[in-house]
Amino acid sequence: MQSFVAAAIQMHSGPDKAANLAEAEARVGEAARAGAQLLALPEVFSWRGPLGGEQAVAEDIPGPTTDAMAALARRLGIHLVAGSILEKAPDGGRPFNTATLFGPDGSLLARYRKVHLFDVDIPGKVTVKESDSRAPGDQVVSVATALGRIGLAICYDLRFPELFRRHADAGTEVVVMPSAFTMTTGRAHWEVLVRARAIENQCFVVAPDQYGAGASGLLDHGNSLVVDPWGVVLGRGPDDAAAVVSATLDAATLDRVRHELPCLTHRRLA
Repeated sequence: MQSFVAAAIQMHSGPDKAANLAEAEARVGEAARAGAQLLALPEVFSWRGPLGGEQAVAEDIPGPTTDAMAALARRLGIHLVAGSILEKAPDGGRPFNTATLFGPDGSLLARYRKVHLFDVDIPGKVTVKESDSRAPGDQVVSVATALGRIGLAICYDLRFPELFRRHADAGTEVVVMPSAFTMTTGRAHWEVLVRARAIENQCFVVAPDQYGAGASGLLDHGNSLVVDPWGVVLGRGPDDAAAVVSATLDAATLDRVRHELPCLTHRRLA
């Protein structure tokens, strides 16, 4: 891994795809001009509409949204995690919630379909059944890049340490996790879980989040984070505004933590 600047882009996406894409391109351009080499958009950055509308807005990959993101990465010469979009299923069924990583030449380096779907019922606060309208993926995805090995996760995946441990086993150095983490669960668990996943797997975590109320009425937490392998919060977004959260991911820090506390080599249970 080399040292570089990463940026988590916090947005308040709505049901207007064109407006969301315009904002995403503006924020990515802002971060790239400030020196970021790895940029990440939040979950469902291009469409955050009413529950039940997913099928109508799902796209192929490649398709209009990912083509635009590939062109953006190529134009700016950056690595870009294009948040997640709703990807059409080959069988025409429920779409996948899919994150993509593009290289500086615009090539598609990785595609990750969200494995863990957000099916929860906290009476009077949050009731969601993501599996009603989206299909789960079944693959853990990480890829070697010029910056280092980058792994992908999405939002609710944060609660499943076995996914992140598979990233550690694959040698992942940076996990990028586009999210739309709800305010109720985010206030209680967001930071502690992001920091825990970074600490226990000795990796950087870049976690861009949505903020504010979506069209479905759910309120998201904001507080996008960049965390280092020691659990130090390098950057944090507000809970109520758009933001570009940038920080340097220092290769020497990663090497030092893994050398001084080599817990990944001390495992005795699979």
